[in-house]
Amino acid sequence: MATIAAPVRAQVSRKDIRTVIAASSLGTVFEWYDFFIYGTLAAIIGRTFFPADSEVAQLLLALAGFAVGFGVRPLGAVLFGWFGDRLGRKYTFLATIILMGVATAGVGLVPSAASIGAWAPGIILFLRVLQGLALGGEYGGAAIYVAEHAPDGKRGFYTSFIQASVVGGFILSLAVVLGTQALMSADDWQAWGWRIPFLFSLVLLAVSVWMRLKLSESPVFKAMKEAGEVAKNPLKESFTYPGNVRRILVALFGIAAGLTVIWYTAMFQVLYFLQNALRVEDQTAQLLVGVGATSGLVWFILFGWLSDKVGRKPPIVLGYLATLLLLFPIFKMMGAAANPGLAEASARAPVVVAGPACTYDPFAKTQGSPCGRLLDQLSKKGLHYETRDAATLSLTIAGAPLPDLSPPSVDVALSRAGYSFDKVRPTGTAVLVVLLGILMLGALSGATYGSVAALLTELFPPRIRYSSMSIPYHIGTGYFGGFLPLISQYMVARSGDPYQGLWYTIAVVAMALVVTLFFLPETRGREAR
Repeated sequence: MATIAAPVRAQVSRKDIRTVIAASSLGTVFEWYDFFIYGTLAAIIGRTFFPADSEVAQLLLALAGFAVGFGVRPLGAVLFGWFGDRLGRKYTFLATIILMGVATAGVGLVPSAASIGAWAPGIILFLRVLQGLALGGEYGGAAIYVAEHAPDGKRGFYTSFIQASVVGGFILSLAVVLGTQALMSADDWQAWGWRIPFLFSLVLLAVSVWMRLKLSESPVFKAMKEAGEVAKNPLKESFTYPGNVRRILVALFGIAAGLTVIWYTAMFQVLYFLQNALRVEDQTAQLLVGVGATSGLVWFILFGWLSDKVGRKPPIVLGYLATLLLLFPIFKMMGAAANPGLAEASARAPVVVAGPACTYDPFAKTQGSPCGRLLDQLSKKGLHYETRDAATLSLTIAGAPLPDLSPPSVDVALSRAGYSFDKVRPTGTAVLVVLLGILMLGALSGATYGSVAALLTELFPPRIRYSSMSIPYHIGTGYFGGFLPLISQYMVARSGDPYQGLWYTIAVVAMALVVTLFFLPETRGREAR
């Protein structure tokens, strides 16, 4: 196959590259806002569209809907990757943002399940599918567009703004939620106000379309088109181009899977950990995560810049190693600070449930055994407990068995043992410790994510770059990362251990470390054309 030798990026002025970065980054912020607003409001979406007998089941059903959007992202990557490699970068990721904005606004208009029954969750899931398809084409388009404009030696730094923009979408979703809540009463927010953040996406859509229409096509794609080098079947070539299947597998299991579970652990896992396991008041938890994530944006820019100096691979490998060593200590540090009373009660008066068939299904309408019903009561409170096999059912608190296992008696005994399940609001030093923990998680995410747009652009050949880059990225982020909130919260609910879900992150990162360490080539210095 012919190659393109012309130094096409030399024609891009400094002013033009700033415009490219600004328009691409803001569009990415807005599109990820649209996607993340669902996860930010998962609890209220569960109550509105997925009614169930417990808040745990409602949250898990809402998170299952959240995962659906991620599950179809690879299909979006295939569809829009084909268009991006065949028709161009600019108009492809312009189309994705229009689809995303319309689908997100639609969520804000769907009547509740109480009004239209099973149609409500069905429509919500359909809109999540549209969002997932749109997002499957967005990241690859924006990342490639910036990378193909960037000069050699600055590609990691310039594309790091795209990486930071993903976090920006999450931050914007929290900011809009908190701002809307501040403008109305709590009753109005629960009744209808939560719909405003979804409808706000129409404003963001208008701004995004206006900005992206001002952009020109990528110089690399224009050069390929003029030279007749545009791929005729990008999807087929992605799997037949020499060595490309190996590159796709390395990008999937070594890069996309690892970075995405760290990212979602640093954002959504922390949010649910504070709100559910630690009983932190919802708005306070959202504000803490929002402030911490905003402060941590610098990590993505820093590591993107650093990758231009030391290479793409070293920061990723070090980030994976640090995650394996520090993830549990960081979460336990935050747990002790955010709700010290609950932490002290768990240490001083551990709760142990023993009995036959002692299992708990968070999705079940009615638990199948007396032990399951007891665990259901404890799980709804976010209580840390241990289970053991025994011939008869028993509950011990600080080693003392309870003679009466009726729900009122269990609640009284827990209260006497020092357990309080009221929502808390950390202050003073506790706030600083939680923010420090979020900043540390942000550093782990920045190290593994900051240079990835440049790395993946350099890893794949230009004629099939959009498809080849998008497919592994969105399979990795869609399945390993998108299902993380559901899997981790399910693990927590089943085990009664608020830290149990972190083992999912540890397992995926360990796999990614091995793949990256032994199979990922260094790409710094490669040309993107």
